[in-house]
This record gives sequence, structure tokens and C-alpha cells, in this order.
Amino acid sequence: MEFPLRKPLLLRTATVLAGAVLGMAGLTAFAGPASAHDADVKGATQCVNGKNQVTWTITNDWVDTDGAKVENLKLPAGDTPVQVGNAEATLHEGTVLLPATHQGDSTVQFTQNVDQADSVTLSFDARWSDWVDHDNSATVTLIKDCQPPAPKCVEADQARFNHTFVVDKDGATTVINLNDDVNLCDDVAVPVTSVSYYAPKPQFSVPQYLFDKDSGKITNKDRTLKLHVDIPPCFTQVDTFFGTEDDILQTITDNGPRYGDKKLGSPGAPGNRSKGPQAWYNGGDKSCVTPDSTAIPSCDGSQAINLSNNGKYDQTFTVKYGDQVKTVVVKAGKGETVTVPAGAGTVTVSAEGMDDQKYTWTAPKDCPLPTVALVNDCTTVTVTVTNPKGVVPAEATITYGDQTKKLTVAAGSSEKATFDAGTATYATIKIAGLDKEIKAALKELVCATPTTGGGAGGPVLPITGAAAGTIAGVAALLLAVGGVLFFLARRRKVNFTA
Repeated sequence: MEFPLRKPLLLRTATVLAGAVLGMAGLTAFAGPASAHDADVKGATQCVNGKNQVTWTITNDWVDTDGAKVENLKLPAGDTPVQVGNAEATLHEGTVLLPATHQGDSTVQFTQNVDQADSVTLSFDARWSDWVDHDNSATVTLIKDCQPPAPKCVEADQARFNHTFVVDKDGATTVINLNDDVNLCDDVAVPVTSVSYYAPKPQFSVPQYLFDKDSGKITNKDRTLKLHVDIPPCFTQVDTFFGTEDDILQTITDNGPRYGDKKLGSPGAPGNRSKGPQAWYNGGDKSCVTPDSTAIPSCDGSQAINLSNNGKYDQTFTVKYGDQVKTVVVKAGKGETVTVPAGAGTVTVSAEGMDDQKYTWTAPKDCPLPTVALVNDCTTVTVTVTNPKGVVPAEATITYGDQTKKLTVAAGSSEKATFDAGTATYATIKIAGLDKEIKAALKELVCATPTTGGGAGGPVLPITGAAAGTIAGVAALLLAVGGVLFFLARRRKVNFTA
């Protein structure tokens, strides 16, 4: 059976359906990218430390291995947006938005502290390899009167500090700072004190004696404190601690109290509330003891060796002379005397921190001197040396003419030297220790003329001495005058008239 009229109808129907299919396909081809390539941005704000902190959330719904590039980015005034969870990544021109996945859109968030305004807007274009989305913008109304929260104040035991500590030739300096994130309550003041001490050694040792101090307080207004103490020119200890001047230890003794963990930089409280180096020091390059000695000679030959100690610690001295060794302990700030007898020779004084000092006895200038008396007659010359009491023995050398005698005269006694009278008119006396000789003139005497016969009184001894010499000279002169007169008489004729 033939149906001539149905074929054209089917053909027309098929043609219409094919056209519809092609039309739908074309519509899909042109409309698909516009509806599937889409980026979006949203914003929300919160007040953080006095700033509006906006969080921008950006999405990309297109599955594309290259993602979408951000172009024509316009940011509100403020900080650069930083990716949440990755502080190294920022939102900037050229940032790439990751492609979506079959599970959903890709999402990334950025935070930005913006300047205060009524509202802020962020916009950008998103470019894929085959499409550009120009409609990406978000506006956020900002929080007005965004202020940082009032800081919470703390008490002294909750405060935290940092410090520096330096010791040099000018002294010890400590600088203490209240940490920036700490606020002390208005009525809170934290006292800090620095002290320096005399010390017996450059390492920790006792006793120690206070040398200098400096103290102050840290408040919320005065957040930095600088302390400086001088150090002694000898072994020392320096400590900086939490406390007032009332807490200063005037003397640190063997079993006495210590500053302990109150010192800044200590491992325990309260010193560990300040971060920095250990704020204490032991050192120095010489002893705090200043020993000295002097010698005072006496006229009797002895010496008084005075030992002095004007330092801060007891000092042991050693005094040596001959085969004697004496050890003397001199208290701090005191003195002692050692008497060395006459004839001891060189005295050596030794002490730690002092060069050996040597003393040899010399006579004081105000000692009484020996006296000399001379007596002579026609037969003898006698020199008497007298030495006063309280002096050393006198060594005297006496010369008369060509004769010399030596005398040793003890203190408070006399000694004589006797010579036969001769023609010398003086005697010379030399006392050991005196720079000058003494010349003592003899007394002029008139002695009897010597004779050769024996009279009623027996024979007369020849006279010597200064008077006899004078008589002999006069006699010789008279004899010469008589001879001249005799010679003249023989050469002239003399007439005698009755």
C-alpha cells in the first residue's frame, strides 16, 4: 500500500527537529561561557585594635587548569591585603585565582586593615584563557568609632621588664625598661636598686662592704629607669636587684643574707621578671688593702717600725731583721708598731700587695752629741770624751802630734786618752758619724827652765812642752847678740878715762 502524502510530512517534521537541535546547540555554544565563567568577591569587617579589619572572600567557579588572573585591581586605602593562613601571600595585580573543582568553587580570603571611612570598595577583573569577567566588586560599610580597647593594667608581680647591664672603668650602669605590652596600674611603682661593694677577692668572697648605691622606681608613666654606681679601685662586687634602699645590705658576711633571686636576670622570681644579662659582677685587678710602713730611728740605735693599714680588710705584715722574723696582723683602718733593737742591721717589711720595704738605722738629727775636754800640763796632754745617756756608743779617734788613740765610749760614760806632752799645740778628735773633725788647742803654759845639776831638791827632769821651747828660743837670741858685741869690741880700741 502506498502513502504518497506521508513522506513529505515526515521529511518536514525531521527538518524542523534538526533545526531545533542545531539551534539549541548554537545557543549553548554562545551562552555557555557567559554563564559558567564567574568570579565573585564579598567583604565583612570587624574592629581590631582600633582599626576596621576587612576580610575579602573571592571565589572562582570555573574549572580551568590555568585559573583566573586578577586584573585592574582597585583596593581601598589601608594596608595591603594578606592571605588568611599565609602571611607571605598578598592580593595584588596579577594574583591568580585557583580553578574550581568538581566538588565546588575555589575560595581564597584576604584580610586588610583599612583607613577609617564610611565604607570601602574592592573591585577587579577576572581573566580566564577564554573569558573575562568585569563584574567583580564588593562594598563594605565600616564600623564607626573603632577604637583600641582600653589596656588592662597589672600589679607589680605581673609586670614584665627587659634590661641591660654594663660594667667598665667608669662604673656599672643598668637600664631597665617596662615591656611595651605591659601597663602598670596607676598606683603601682616597681623599685629597683643597684649597689657596689669592696671585696677581698676578684671572685665572690666575703666580707664585702658597701661602696656606692643608686635607686629608683618604674611606673606606667616613667617606663625606663637608668641606674649607675661607681666601683672601688680594687676588687669589687656589683648587684642590681628588685628592691628599695631599705633592702640594701651594708655588709655581706659569710652566713648573712644575700640578694639571691631578687637580682635582675636571675632564674627565679622576682629577678626572672626582667629579661637580659645577669645583672651582677665580680672582678677588679688589685687588693682593697693598702698596707704601708715607716721607720722612726731612735738615738739609742733602735727603730720603731710603724705598720699601717687604711684598707677595708685585715692585713698580715712580716718584719725580718737578723735571725728574727715577726708576724703582725693589723686590723682594717688601724696601725701597729714593732720595735727593732740597736744593732739589728737591715730591717725588711713585707705584706701582700706591697713591695718589700727595707730600713737601715741612721742617727736622728736631734740626738745629743758627745762632748770633748782637753787638759794639758808640762808633761801630759789628756783628752776626755763624754757620751750622753740614751745614745749609741761613740767611736772616737784622737790624734796628738804623731800619736793616735781610739776610744769606745758607752752611753752615759766617759773615756780618756793621755799623751806625753810634745811640741804640738792642738789635738784632733774625730767622732764616727760626724762629718767634721774637732781641733782642741792646748793651754799655753810657762814651765821651769831645765837644769843638769842636783840641788837640795834632787835632780830636775828635762822640761818639755810649749813653755820650754819658748825659753830655748829666747836664750839662743841672746847668745847671738852677745857674740856680735864681742866681735865689735875686739876690732875697736876702747879708751877709759879716769
